Amino acid sequence: MENKVCLLLVLTTFPEAEKAREAARSLLDSKLAACCTLFEGSSLYWWENRLNEEKETVMMIKTRPELYPELERRLKEIHPYQVPEIIALPVIAVSQSYLDWVKEATEV
Repeated sequence: MENKVCLLLVLTTFPEAEKAREAARSLLDSKLAACCTLFEGSSLYWWENRLNEEKETVMMIKTRPELYPELERRLKEIHPYQVPEIIALPVIAVSQSYLDWVKEATEV
């Protein structure tokens, strides 16, 4: 198998589910994402030398690699956090039908 990145899975977190939904709609409306999956839960993290635990909503974004720079710019623009978590994971294997759908869903 050739290790070529064919899809990106981008992770980010939001303090409130509604803020995550608004961001997801923005990314989908602008065709920067094919799908945004939301998971409500909590995070434990260090911030300003203090251990914190907060409710957060994780967003899992499926997109094409070439859209990442604009997706990251847009997330930073609309994100409520001072330092938003934006992590892109390369996907090197995906079903062809799903990949075709992602391409179709993100074409302008």
